Amino acid sequence: MERLKQKIMQEGNVLSDSVLKVDAFLNHQIDPVLMQEIGEEFAGRFAGAGVTKILTLESSGIAPSVMAGLSMGVPVVFARKKKSLTLMDDLYSAEVYSYTKRESNEISISKEYIGPEDTVLIIDDFLANGQAALGLMKLVERAGAKSAGIGIVIEKGFQEGGGELRKSGVRVESLAIIESLKQGNILFSKEEATV
Repeated sequence: MERLKQKIMQEGNVLSDSVLKVDAFLNHQIDPVLMQEIGEEFAGRFAGAGVTKILTLESSGIAPSVMAGLSMGVPVVFARKKKSLTLMDDLYSAEVYSYTKRESNEISISKEYIGPEDTVLIIDDFLANGQAALGLMKLVERAGAKSAGIGIVIEKGFQEGGGELRKSGVRVESLAIIESLKQGNILFSKEEATV
């Protein structure tokens, strides 16, 4: 997705060989026009997959997921990292390790919103080691739902998450794949990797 790559080049900030900051348009401030295009791109890529729900993780996955849900005409469910008074019982939960925050969280969704009748598309902002994606996949499995695959806005192709997921047979569609962040330079993969 060329517009996304241009935005990453113009507004992304390389903090290290493994960390890319995209707060200007995705993780803190959101560019709604770009998010709409991202949602339409995911809708196009997963057209015909029978998606009935989109599942993401709070909070950075919500904007692209809502736009994809709008384009596909399906509800969006986001897994919460903390329980609340309104989200205590009848939950599907999984443990997820955050590479950027260097901490584990238990993520949860209400059993009310995803069930065996659903075909779920997982969408997230980044794919690095694949821990968030694996946690979300566990929630889909625990609900007895089918998986349509995983949509990723930015994949760090130099980390093992995407490769491992693809090897296991999961359909992964990444809109931008970064091959390297070495010496502060953003280098994109020449191929758009899918299963």
